[in-house]
Amino acid sequence: MIKNKWGRVPLVLLGFALFNTACAQNPPLTGQAFIAEERLVGSSTVLLNNASYLVPLQKLEDLKIASVHFSNQYATVFDSLLNKYNKVDLFDGAAYSGNKTLANLTSDLKFYNTIIVQVNDADLGNPDLIDFISSNQKNKNVIVAAFGNGSVLSKLDVVTAPIVWTERVSQVSAMYSAEAIFGGIGISQKLTKNYSAVYKTGMGFITDKTRLQYTVPEEAGINAANLQGIDKIAQEAIREHATPGCVVLVAKDGKVIFNKAYGYHTYDNVIPDKLTDIFDLASMTKVSATTMETMQLTDQGKLSLEKTLGDYIPLARKSNKNDIRIREVLLHQAGLIPDIQSFEKVKPTDHSTDSSAAYPTKVSDHYYLRKDYYKDVMLPDMLNSPLKTRGQYVYSDVSMLFMQEVVENITAVPLNIYVQQHFYTPLGMQTAGFLPLYRFTPDRIIPTENDKEYRMSLLDGYVHDPTAALLGGVAGHAGLFGSANDVAILYQMVLNKGSYGGAQYFKPEVVDLFTSKQSPVSRRGLGFDRWDPIAERHYPSKLASDQAFGHTGFTGTCIWVDPKYNLVYVFLSNRVNPSVASKLGSLNIRPRIQDVVYEAITKGL
Repeated sequence: MIKNKWGRVPLVLLGFALFNTACAQNPPLTGQAFIAEERLVGSSTVLLNNASYLVPLQKLEDLKIASVHFSNQYATVFDSLLNKYNKVDLFDGAAYSGNKTLANLTSDLKFYNTIIVQVNDADLGNPDLIDFISSNQKNKNVIVAAFGNGSVLSKLDVVTAPIVWTERVSQVSAMYSAEAIFGGIGISQKLTKNYSAVYKTGMGFITDKTRLQYTVPEEAGINAANLQGIDKIAQEAIREHATPGCVVLVAKDGKVIFNKAYGYHTYDNVIPDKLTDIFDLASMTKVSATTMETMQLTDQGKLSLEKTLGDYIPLARKSNKNDIRIREVLLHQAGLIPDIQSFEKVKPTDHSTDSSAAYPTKVSDHYYLRKDYYKDVMLPDMLNSPLKTRGQYVYSDVSMLFMQEVVENITAVPLNIYVQQHFYTPLGMQTAGFLPLYRFTPDRIIPTENDKEYRMSLLDGYVHDPTAALLGGVAGHAGLFGSANDVAILYQMVLNKGSYGGAQYFKPEVVDLFTSKQSPVSRRGLGFDRWDPIAERHYPSKLASDQAFGHTGFTGTCIWVDPKYNLVYVFLSNRVNPSVASKLGSLNIRPRIQDVVYEAITKGL
C-alpha cells in the first residue's frame, strides 16, 4: 500500500492511469498482460438478481451513494474507480466491530439511498454481514460486489439485491466490477453451473456499456510506449514556463487510455497538479455550457436558429440587434464587437471592498460590484454596440453573452443552474460548474492570474475573464470550471450523439447540426470551433481530421473531439499564471500533444 504521512493516498492522485499505480504488494499489470487478465475477469463476471435493472446505475442526480468494504485487499482500486463516475462516500466495515456493530453502520448510512457492498468468502463467514445486506436491501438500493470462488454465491442465497460476482481476485477484477456497476463495461456472461439452490446454470443478466471505461492504451489498439511523447512535450511546457502545470486526458473508443497530471499549481512548486484538480475553462464555457443548453432547447423545439435576438430578448427589439438571427450569433457572424469594456469602465462608486445590499455581486476577494451594474451598464453597452462586420466571421464574447440572455429568457432559469441540473449532475460530472468556491476549497482549484491592476489578488476560484467577473462569475462566454475527467464525460456524451449513461440529452441530428461546418465564410459550426481547411494553419493540429470539433480557452485549455478516430482529447493548464504568457501557443504545446495521440493511433500495437 502506498502511504504518506496521512496514510493511504487515493489512487486518483498519483499520476498516469489509475491501474498503473501500485496499491498492493504485486506490481500492477500493464499492456497486454492487463488485457489478458481483463479477458479472464470478463469471462468469469456474472450479474445476478438484476430484474429491476438497477445495474448499471442510472439517474445519478437522484443517488446518494456509499461504498462499504471489509477485507477486500483491492478496495482502494474499486472505490477509486467508482469515484470516476459519481461521488461515492467510503466506509470501512471493519471499523464496525466490537463496541461498534453493523447496526451502527446501518445507522451511519441512513442518508444514503444506494449502498455498494464489497464482499469475499472470508467476509461472508460473518452472519451479521448477511443480515446487514438483507435488512438494507428492503428499503435501499443495494449492490453486492462479490469476489472469489463459487462458495461466495452459496452464502448469498438470501440476497435479492443485484450481485456482480467474479471468481478472479485482482486489481483488474476490482476495476472491472466497479466499472460494470456504472456501465463503463458491459456484462455478458451467465453461470455455467449450479452454485446453490438459488444460483443455477444459465442465470445472469446482460448489460451494455453506457459510460467511459478506464483502461490501458492497448485496450484501444495503441502501444502505451507510443504515448510517451506526451510526457516530453508537457515537461517542455513546464520547463519553458509556458505553464506551471497541466493535465492531459485521452479517450479512444469510449475508453480513457491516458490521464496524467504534470507540474504544479504555480511556479513555486508547492502543490502538485492532480487529476482531480479544477481548472478555469475560460472560453470552453461557450460550448460546454451555453451551446449545450442551446442544443437541448433546439432539440425540444423551444429555440429556433432562424428566429432573432428580438424574438427572445425584449430589450433588443429597439436596438440594431433586433433582426440578428440566432444562427448568426452562434457562428460569430452577427457583426458583434469582440467584447465590451470591463474593469476600465468601472467607477470608484461602482464597487466596494465589503458586501452589502447595495454591493451584492462578488467579483473577487474584497471586490464587490454595485447592484444592477450589469443591467445599468453592461447590457446597455452590449445593446448599443455597433455592428460593423455582419456576415463576416469575427470571434465575439458578446455573442455568447447574448445567447445567455436568450436561453435564460426561454427557461426562466439562470445559465449556471440549468446546465448543472440538466447536464453536469446527471452525467456524474463532480467538479464541473460555475462559482467553484461555493463547493470546493481553493487548494483543489488551479489559480490563474495574479491581477495587480484591478482585483489586486491571485485569482483562485474566481473567473479569470474580466467581463465574466463583473457578471459575478456566471457568463455565457466564460466562468465554467471543471476537471479533465468531467470534460471527457461531457464530450463523450457529444461523441455518442447525445447519449450517455442510458440517457439521451439531445437527438443525434442536433449534434450533427451544431458540430458540422455551417458557414461559407469560416470553419465554424454552431457554437463549436472546427478543423481549419487552410492546411498551413494546422488547426487544431497537423493530423486532426476534417471532422474534428471543439474549442480552446484563453487560460490554456482545449477540448477536441474527432469522430473519425472516435477520440476525445482534453488539455487543461493555467498558462496565465502568474501573468498572461504566450509560450503555450508559440511552442504549439496543445496541438503537438494531440498529434502524438494521432501518431500512436496510426502506429497501432
